Amino acid sequence: MNKLAITTAIAGSITLSAAPIMAQARPAGPAAGPAWSPCAEENLGGLDCATLRVPLDRAAPRGAQLTLALSRARHTGTTGYQGVLLVNPGGPGGTGRDFALRIADHLPAGLRAAYDVIGFDPRGVGGSSPSLSCDPGHFKPVRPDYVPRTPSLESAWLGRSAAYAQACGRKYGSLLSHLTTADAVRDMDAIRAALGEKQINYYGASYGTYLGAVYATLFPGRVRRMVLDSSVRPSGVWYADNLDQDRAFEGNINALFAWIARYDAVYHLGATEQAVRDVFYATRESLTAAPAGGVVGADEFDDTYLVAGYIDLGGYWPLLANALARYRAGDPAPLVDAYNRFGATTDDNGYAVYNAVQCTDVRWPRDWARWHRDNGRLYAAGFRFETWANAWYNAPCAFWPVRAGRPVDVGRTRGLPPVLLFQATNDAATPYAGGVEMHRRLAGSRLVIEDGGRTHGIVQRGNACVDEKFDAFLATGALPADRSHCARLPEPVPPVAAGVRALTADRFPPVLGRP
Repeated sequence: MNKLAITTAIAGSITLSAAPIMAQARPAGPAAGPAWSPCAEENLGGLDCATLRVPLDRAAPRGAQLTLALSRARHTGTTGYQGVLLVNPGGPGGTGRDFALRIADHLPAGLRAAYDVIGFDPRGVGGSSPSLSCDPGHFKPVRPDYVPRTPSLESAWLGRSAAYAQACGRKYGSLLSHLTTADAVRDMDAIRAALGEKQINYYGASYGTYLGAVYATLFPGRVRRMVLDSSVRPSGVWYADNLDQDRAFEGNINALFAWIARYDAVYHLGATEQAVRDVFYATRESLTAAPAGGVVGADEFDDTYLVAGYIDLGGYWPLLANALARYRAGDPAPLVDAYNRFGATTDDNGYAVYNAVQCTDVRWPRDWARWHRDNGRLYAAGFRFETWANAWYNAPCAFWPVRAGRPVDVGRTRGLPPVLLFQATNDAATPYAGGVEMHRRLAGSRLVIEDGGRTHGIVQRGNACVDEKFDAFLATGALPADRSHCARLPEPVPPVAAGVRALTADRFPPVLGRP
């Protein structure tokens, strides 16, 4: 077992209780809190950074400790301070310190003046210590085809998945038992306490909605204002939620094919959705035999185009259409570039934590026959795009070396103030049913619906209808009418004048990770 950066207890460890408490008044101003200093990392420029020690095991608060890495975009005003806005981008396994910068930069001046935006790398993630990595070569291209057309392909992926789980067990042992969502939620409350706040404000997207909902369930009186953007379906964590994704991603990749067909004069990939779909899968087949640039095989092709299912704004769809068109015309460079931008997994940390959290949160099927049956039926029913890729992404959970627990019963609580929810109707990563269920479970919550939207994480994406409701809630606590509707943003238009070689200078907003 590798040595972990876990130290023994120090004086002042924070002992937490999961029992709900009554709501308390806001403090007059920010507490001194942790020892903040300018962040050293280039991607965190303009933020302050600090660390916080927390118990590995809340049942042994004076035992082994972990270190959480925090960031802060400090409020700019001298009056009207409203406290901390703790933020999380999802994952699990997503780094949160840089997310604080993105959120702060998009807040209007009045809210930047009023809130300290606090980011954190959850336990096991990024700058927190220990930072997990089980097998850095797991996603090295070119990998066996995701689609198990033969017993040998299925056997190869089963072996890879079991080996990944075993590597995590060998490296981290009993640490893996303490990386659940509930553990991360209690860390969030430790952050609140260390900052001297009686209540927190919170914004979470994707998996961050589940973190927020569990926090709200365990600590309802410690919530001041909470926004959940693109909600996980709590009753589906995590096996059923992944099957739901497979159905939803099929709809979004078909939307991409239909969009490309509308611009056949630009891309020359087919004038109908089915024609483009045929080209796409013919390309995938050719890459199976001859990977582009020696790195983009069938799996890497799938991983590259998955981003189209997460977001249809800005330059994503045009760049992906351009890459496919240029590859078909004999130029593989744009496809390899798109893979390096969107498909390549260069850091095992996020994937290691993704598994460590989801495989331990709840019990997964241990009988591979069920996985084979469920995913095989979806694939045979026409849900081809993401089904097997998603199955193998999650397959280490069938072999996970740590006994799983039971999920928190989200919403089974009292004293929670109204929570504001945002959900796009065609979100694939967290399908719309998740927002509806979260709304039902969190009594008094308000749901804002983006009609027809396909983007995952709709706050601060440029939709004024959405952002005005978000800003007003943070500013004054004002809630929109329940089940308010916002029109989706327009689909992109390709840069016809510049031709299909354009887009290299496009700016790409962040894409939130798998929930």
